[in-house]
Amino acid sequence: MKYHSKKKALVLLADGTVFYGKAIGNKEGTAVGEVCFNTGMTGYQEIFTDPSYFGQLMVTTNAHIGNYGTNSEEVESDSIKIAGLIVKNFSYDYSRPSADMSLLDFLDKNDLFAISDVDTRALVSYIRDNGAMNALISTRVDELDELKKELAKVPSMVGLELSSKVSTKEPYYFGEENATYKISALDIGIKKNILRNLAKRGAYIKVFPYNTPFTELEKWNPDGYFISNGPGDPEPLTEAIETTKGMIDSNKPLFGICLGHQVLALANGVSTYKMHNGHRGINHPILNLVTGKGEITSQNHGFAVNREETESNKDLEITHLHLNDNTVAGIKMKGKDVFSVQYHPEASPGPHDADYLFDQFFEAIKTSRN
Repeated sequence: MKYHSKKKALVLLADGTVFYGKAIGNKEGTAVGEVCFNTGMTGYQEIFTDPSYFGQLMVTTNAHIGNYGTNSEEVESDSIKIAGLIVKNFSYDYSRPSADMSLLDFLDKNDLFAISDVDTRALVSYIRDNGAMNALISTRVDELDELKKELAKVPSMVGLELSSKVSTKEPYYFGEENATYKISALDIGIKKNILRNLAKRGAYIKVFPYNTPFTELEKWNPDGYFISNGPGDPEPLTEAIETTKGMIDSNKPLFGICLGHQVLALANGVSTYKMHNGHRGINHPILNLVTGKGEITSQNHGFAVNREETESNKDLEITHLHLNDNTVAGIKMKGKDVFSVQYHPEASPGPHDADYLFDQFFEAIKTSRN
């Protein structure tokens, strides 16, 4: 086991509140972003590489992070996407046989600044009460005034378009070329496990950049369309919203997840709003209003769809509700095979409570082809 000298570090919140800790490893530095927390007991590697977390400082509520190392197969993108990491106890050693790297080496490989020994229970409690806000972590503990000035310049997440930072630059293919179905996917921050779930159900997917016009997605002559998850505020995604309108008008099946759910709502004239804290974890309870069944789901979003506007929209129906706060967790368009959910069925925390959504999408594709 390797022991590391720990340099003093701090968490500075936008309102001036400070929490102290120590830098992980021997790294010095500063990282900025919106501070948020995830309540999952496992899955830290998937969280860190999820494009939806781009630009955020992640606080893990589980007290021990790093104890099972990392595995090169357990990633949701090609690199770490969080802006920085804040934990209570960091495990420099790991014990899982299938791990191929320690979390420290994984963080170093991705050049991520992280701090530990923070009272994360107190920090999370403070964020819950006061809301998600911009913050920074730094080893420059003696430069508080200067750090406050730097933090004041960081833009708010409201109005921030981040899909362009994580989306593919060029179209690419995923799955078997001779698969039964073809799907055009709009990448506004797509997770690899979504592509795996589509491919294992017999789809060959062409993934397009976030700002691709509908005509390009249509040229491939797909059997259905998909809008991915992603980071940031959905309202600035004007190109993706227009592309979604084209998908809707095509009358082919359309499925959206997370940010894709919000973009689908915006394409139907329903607004979105910044939540006080957002939902981030793997134990969020959802009620399926169509079947009456409950689902344990994985969630990661800081914006939500306006419920009143959805209820009064003649073209939309609410299909799922979040049971903690009654926010909109799923919608469908009346008379069309167009639907979306605010949560992540591909993450399988239930473990398979929400798998049916992918099956539902493919059933719609089969029906529309006949």
